[in-house]
Amino acid sequence: MLLVGRAGGPGERLVPAAGFDLETVRVRGLDRDAPWKNLALPVLVPLALRAATRIVDRFRPDVVLGMGGYVMAPAVAAARRRRIPYVLHEKDVRPGLATRYFAPAAAAVCITLPGTENRLHGVRVELTGVPLRDGFVPRTPDVPPRRLLVTGGSQGARRLNEAVWSALDALCARFEEVVHVAGPQGAEGIARHARNRYSGFTFADDMPSLMGRADLIVSRAGVGTIAEATAVGLPMILVPGTFGGGHQEENALAMVDAGAAIRIADGELTGETLVRAIAGLEDARLRAMAAASARSGRLDAAKRVLAVLHEVARK
Repeated sequence: MLLVGRAGGPGERLVPAAGFDLETVRVRGLDRDAPWKNLALPVLVPLALRAATRIVDRFRPDVVLGMGGYVMAPAVAAARRRRIPYVLHEKDVRPGLATRYFAPAAAAVCITLPGTENRLHGVRVELTGVPLRDGFVPRTPDVPPRRLLVTGGSQGARRLNEAVWSALDALCARFEEVVHVAGPQGAEGIARHARNRYSGFTFADDMPSLMGRADLIVSRAGVGTIAEATAVGLPMILVPGTFGGGHQEENALAMVDAGAAIRIADGELTGETLVRAIAGLEDARLRAMAAASARSGRLDAAKRVLAVLHEVARK
């Protein structure tokens, strides 16, 4: 197995540390929020494709797995050029640009949440879920909830942080413990709001443990966090981000439709609306949300993706 990542990306540290081989390509994604940053793409894209083609020619894979996003594009394009079968994995309900571009020639597209199949016509789609690290264990959350987990993802979410801090007295009065992953920009706020029952972190690398202790989670609607929360079976309050074309909105709605979450619009999020939303969750509703969350979880996602890869490689 060979992993192909972005030169200068976190994979340069993480992949070798995990014991896997890594090749890197200099690649940059299309920036929709700052179009002027795309001026170098006409030069970078051909160089990335040539570099990825050399990697594919040396390694001679039986099948290529593209895990979504622009980073996969050079290697998947090289596989298509060399007529090597490839499988895509799409994390969001709304397929990204790279997935939409490469899907027509893919042997299969593995998806994470229901609804993506409606956006990909004429393509084999498999609902696999998103592969997770080990350690997530299904459990029945306490009702009423005793421990609240708040996370804005690995980079944090400023608006979510401010809402939590403005409502911290009320939250600490309601919960035995409030655990808050605030991101790198939250360090000063964590120190300023230190108190009993509140545990703040700029980063957490043991989400299985944090989610294993939580009874309710408030988070952005990134599909990684959703997959982790449903693997445990946590009821969710989701605040989808407005960045990246608002793709998190559809992730959140998929969980609302499944009965596993309620949604607060980013523009409506304040400490007051957060406390009101939590207070409005009656015990029966929380139990139903937890059950729906557990039904949506897919702890065997990695095995499902692997089964698709084996099938494609044997053809």
